[in-house]
Amino acid sequence: MRLPPGKIPKEILESVIFKNLGVKRNEVVLGPLVGFDAAIINAGGKSIVVSVDPITGALERIGWLAVNVNANDVATFGVEPTFFLSCILLPEKAESGIIETISVQMDRAAKALEMAIVGGHCETTPGLASPIVVGCAMGIANRGKYVVSGGAKAGDKIVLTKSVGIEGTAILASDRKQQLVKVLGPETLRRAEKFYERISVVKDAIIAFRTGAVHAMHDPTEGGLAGGVHEMADAANLGVRILEEKIHIEPETAKICDFFRIDPLQLIASGSLLIAVEGDSADKVLKALDRNSVKASVIGEFVLSPKQRLITHRNGKVEKLARPVTDHLWQALDKP
Repeated sequence: MRLPPGKIPKEILESVIFKNLGVKRNEVVLGPLVGFDAAIINAGGKSIVVSVDPITGALERIGWLAVNVNANDVATFGVEPTFFLSCILLPEKAESGIIETISVQMDRAAKALEMAIVGGHCETTPGLASPIVVGCAMGIANRGKYVVSGGAKAGDKIVLTKSVGIEGTAILASDRKQQLVKVLGPETLRRAEKFYERISVVKDAIIAFRTGAVHAMHDPTEGGLAGGVHEMADAANLGVRILEEKIHIEPETAKICDFFRIDPLQLIASGSLLIAVEGDSADKVLKALDRNSVKASVIGEFVLSPKQRLITHRNGKVEKLARPVTDHLWQALDKP
């Protein structure tokens, strides 16, 4: 079969990748699983959370994104990210200045999150059309003091921080600037480009975790909100009911999605955080986030039957929640 752009389908993950994982070691508490974005390794009285993610479709702030996207994956465990490594792959004949650009971006992002950059690799790679940065983030917790994305329970409320499509909005505003400025105008486009500043969920995740009411967290990246909700439900073997009217979509995101005729719920969404919260404690989490200037809302709940994955649209129509085949960012970038 021909693979779609972006993430490998979960069927291939399960039938191929997850069957070729080397030896089993007792230190590995959590290895590769669908819906889990990091591994957990026990070392003495500590647990190490480790995540790896590439940045492939964003040229403007690729180094900055590499740090933040990987740090987000660690933070969704309720653990502060502390260390970062990178593998920088550059096209042949790339100018040396791009190395400094990426390095400065990573340095700035790491300092903002109080992370140390502890190693990596950099090379020119035959066949590449544009740079790729593969990042690895790590965080250390007291042993067992974390949550996992598969920890949701039936009856848990689903809290969404900020809005949907944050990263996708920023990428398209930057990489398709000439197309969009004619439609949106320069001021709207400038606001959309600044969505990069919203991409970290480290603050959101740590605040929520410290309430003690959180069962699971997940940052919806490729596949957007719809993909992220499915991944959480897959990991917990549950169903979901989502209310579209409760999902916040910024005007800039809506306008860009309208222009490219893509679904904002299926647009890469780094910057928002999905939180599974004990049913009676949703207000506690919302208030804690609000006190720290993080906007959030309850957008639905987890239900017992994994076959029930539903969304109620604004017009009252109930449908199955779409499971993205590929992120709608790629659809937009493929258009001339």
